[in-house]
Amino acid sequence: MEFKVNSGIWGSMFGVPDVVADNFLKLASGDQIKVLLYILRCSGRVCTDEEISINTGVSVQAAADAVLFWQQANVLTSQAVSPAQQQTIMAPPPQQPQNIMMPPPQPIQREIEQTASTVPETPVKAERRTKQNISPSEIAQIMKDSVDVSELFKVTETILGPINHTFQNLLIWMYDYLGLKKEVIIILISHCKSMDKTNPSYIEKVALDWADNDINDLEKAQSEVQRITVTNDYTGRIMKMFEMTRRPTSKQAEFIEQWRCRPIDTELIRYAYEKTIEQINKLSFDYINKILISWCDSGYTSVQQVREAENDYRSSKKKNIKASGDPDVDKYKVVINQF
Repeated sequence: MEFKVNSGIWGSMFGVPDVVADNFLKLASGDQIKVLLYILRCSGRVCTDEEISINTGVSVQAAADAVLFWQQANVLTSQAVSPAQQQTIMAPPPQQPQNIMMPPPQPIQREIEQTASTVPETPVKAERRTKQNISPSEIAQIMKDSVDVSELFKVTETILGPINHTFQNLLIWMYDYLGLKKEVIIILISHCKSMDKTNPSYIEKVALDWADNDINDLEKAQSEVQRITVTNDYTGRIMKMFEMTRRPTSKQAEFIEQWRCRPIDTELIRYAYEKTIEQINKLSFDYINKILISWCDSGYTSVQQVREAENDYRSSKKKNIKASGDPDVDKYKVVINQF
């Protein structure tokens, strides 16, 4: 179905940052999107949480949480105001939200800093994987000492709901020991939430991967989320095509990624799957890959080209058999199966 914008209702307009449409339509909640649109509509003046609530239909607390989410995502920036206006937010000009820079995270002060001074600035990867179980009283002190950690806890709760002691330890570990920036952790958690994978062990695994691959600024984090989203969508189509009931193994995932990056038409992959089932009556990624390599090396990029080649080969073979009288059908092989 095609849609056209009703330009007749266009009067005054306001801008929405590209990063919102590119990276946050799946990550942000409906309330967060509504709050952002209202703030952008009111660009240039101060909006209170109560005003946002009345005009968007979300609760006052949800409005405040949404504003904090967009601040941490680097889309909105706060403005110093008088004490009577401490709960307000000024929307930035819509044309320049991407230039707002978050302050670098401040190190958390703890007793272990006395011994940490002897540790090299760049820790060994194995050492970074060692987490410490911080007590609730220590966590409370950390939140008091670090504005970044306090805000990180609050934004995480707007995304996931109340977090337990284990998850609090995980957040501090990602921020303090892995060195991931606050806004990067928020992107990571939002992405995991969008995939319904909020288990601490899974988030820990993703955080380690990002830290090891230096994914530690907003641009890199958003690019990684986009890459993962595209890969997962493609993998899902292949799984459905192959009637798979479990996630691909690491080796199978390598084949899928090769097909995606080449790229190979998904209908051609489907046809190779059908040929594989006909030949060996089971799913074999290695067999499918050999068929696809054979076709690609022969210059075939679509199912139609392969079928035409098959028909030409059969017709040519039949003519040769009639001409020579050779009935040796065992020598007959369709061109797509010659590896």
